[in-house]
Amino acid sequence: MDIDGILTDGTVSIHSDGTEAKTFSILDGLGLVRCRDAGIILAWISGRASPASVVRATELKIPHLIQGCTDKLAVLQEMAGRLGVGAGEVCFMGDDDIDAPALAWAGVGATVPGAMPSALAAAGYVTSRSAGRGAVREVCEHILNRPV
Repeated sequence: MDIDGILTDGTVSIHSDGTEAKTFSILDGLGLVRCRDAGIILAWISGRASPASVVRATELKIPHLIQGCTDKLAVLQEMAGRLGVGAGEVCFMGDDDIDAPALAWAGVGATVPGAMPSALAAAGYVTSRSAGRGAVREVCEHILNRPV
C-alpha cells in the first residue's frame, strides 16, 4: 500500500528544524498486525521518503518498505514475482495518479473516498472510512473475514 493519503490523511507537518511529523491511525495499525499475524505479506510503497514512515513500519514490523519510488506498478510486480504471488493474490491501496496503474493491476485495488479521480477509476473498492482514519483497517477486516 501507499503511505501518504492511505495510512495518513496526506498531511505532513514540517517543523522549523526541518523534522517532520505524520499521524497514523491505531485502528489501521491493529488491522495490519492482524493481517501480518495471519501470514499475509505486507509492503508499503511510497513515492516520498520519510523517517516517520520508517519508524511506524518498524513498530508494526512491516517487512517490505520501499520509499522514493514513483513507478509503484514496477515495484509491485517485481516484489510479487520475487515472492511467488500472482496479481490475483495482491491487494493494493493507493490514492493518487502514481498509484492508479498498481491499483488496476492488483487483484483487489482499494482506495479512499478523497482519492484522485484516476485512483478512484482504477480501484475496484472504495472504503467508507477516510485515509488515516481507519480505511486500512476496513480493508484488512475484509481480507481477514473473506470466505476461504
